[in-house]
Amino acid sequence: MPHFSRRQLLGAALALVPAAARTAPAMRDLNSAQLARQMGVGWNLGNALEAIGSETAWGNPATTQALIDAVKAAGFRSIRIPVAWLTHADAEGRIGAAWLARVAEVVGYAQRAGLYTMINVHWDGGWLQPTYARQAAGRARLKSLWTQIAAHFKDHDDTLLFAGTNEVMVEGDYGTPTPEHRAVQNGFNQVFVDAVRATGGNNRVRHLVIQGFNTNIDHTLAFAMLPTDPTPARLMMEVHYYDPYHFTLNDKSAIWQWGAGATDPKATEPWGDEAFMERQFAKMKAQFIDRGVAVILGEYGVIARPRAGAEVYRRAWNRAVTRAALAHGLVPFYWDNGATGPGGMGLFHRVTATQAEPELIRAIVDAAKY
Repeated sequence: MPHFSRRQLLGAALALVPAAARTAPAMRDLNSAQLARQMGVGWNLGNALEAIGSETAWGNPATTQALIDAVKAAGFRSIRIPVAWLTHADAEGRIGAAWLARVAEVVGYAQRAGLYTMINVHWDGGWLQPTYARQAAGRARLKSLWTQIAAHFKDHDDTLLFAGTNEVMVEGDYGTPTPEHRAVQNGFNQVFVDAVRATGGNNRVRHLVIQGFNTNIDHTLAFAMLPTDPTPARLMMEVHYYDPYHFTLNDKSAIWQWGAGATDPKATEPWGDEAFMERQFAKMKAQFIDRGVAVILGEYGVIARPRAGAEVYRRAWNRAVTRAALAHGLVPFYWDNGATGPGGMGLFHRVTATQAEPELIRAIVDAAKY
């Protein structure tokens, strides 16, 4: 006899109830820290719904239920779904009904699979710039988009989270933010919270994810300000982790070893080792988690390199990040861009919904067991 989850049985039962008689699912009495402890290890549906032009514009196929089921079967418990919205809106900023329906369909895939699900406003063409010159336009557009998104999803239960932005920074500037840049970015977080709460329904108490400047841990620790929220203890802070850069993301670099197992100093960065990682996550725990604000590690990962032995270090880094994040209370979401060749970070073959990197998947998922 097939096994069905409680959520699947509930969904089937609701399908038999006339729409007019249904009520929104109840939101549990859980604060953000309590919810975060249930989310386990997460996975990103990267380079899909946030692709500019269409879901398949960046080379990935349309997302299927089979793919999301494979993610759940592999041991992931949460999914982050980056989304572009402006490219699917008209001149007045109204999001097209077909796009809202498609995003809702993919959210449905995730929730039918039993995954905690997070949607955001991703890069979306880079229109959200934290400068005074673009502040008013950015705030107005962010409020408009989140009002529409939140209204469309307001009846979903608390397994759906909203994340307001992604890696907000002045385009091309990876330095320390100026007082102007961080003030404007912190203001975007407040606009997001206000817009969602104003839509009512379950959104009055939904768990919301805000971001530090450019999701950089050091900038977040130094400059992030929590928005004012009428609902207590329902905010989460998001950061990303790709340190050290030349090992994780630079495909032109000669750096391909990492950590305590490295054997060649010339192939290794002189920083960014296990101890550094532990310190970074410990600081996030002390400043946010210990004060009741959950922390989402929204992205992390290492590119594949066509070099013998490189995968050993790639697996070691991902295992260590996942384990350290969970040990300090952060919720880690591996960044999967769908590409499985050199330079890619894909864990699954998205066309066939099968595992492309079973050893790497085990390294990530099994890290939660220790």
